[in-house]
Amino acid sequence: MGGQIWTGENRGSIIREVTIKVADKKDLEFMLGLESLGMKRTVACVITFLKDLKEKSSRDIEVATGLRQPEVSIAMQTLRERNWLTEHEIKSSGKGRPLKIYALRANIDEIINYCEAEKSRESARISEAIQRLKELSSA
Repeated sequence: MGGQIWTGENRGSIIREVTIKVADKKDLEFMLGLESLGMKRTVACVITFLKDLKEKSSRDIEVATGLRQPEVSIAMQTLRERNWLTEHEIKSSGKGRPLKIYALRANIDEIINYCEAEKSRESARISEAIQRLKELSSA
């Protein structure tokens, strides 16, 4: 959906044309699936938003996902740490800070495989703990 968004700046407000991806039922299910695997809601939300897009600005991510700027920054840090993110800056019009542009470096299969591996490791740890408890209780 195309729309106009007001962006406040020190010099007043300007209007710019943006296209916002609206989450559909499949996107919501995908995001909830990532969350159910233990991913933080904000990270799952950003991944779901970016998965079908070439790249988007941090502001576009905020508007489309409803996340606040600090939440987007924290989610991006997680994605950076896992090497799932590419980013660059473009000069903003005027004297403001450069605009950060993000894209997923990892494809969705890599992200899902990571989640699967994490859950497998967690399951193995739980199985070991249960086995140890059984051994201790019968000793």
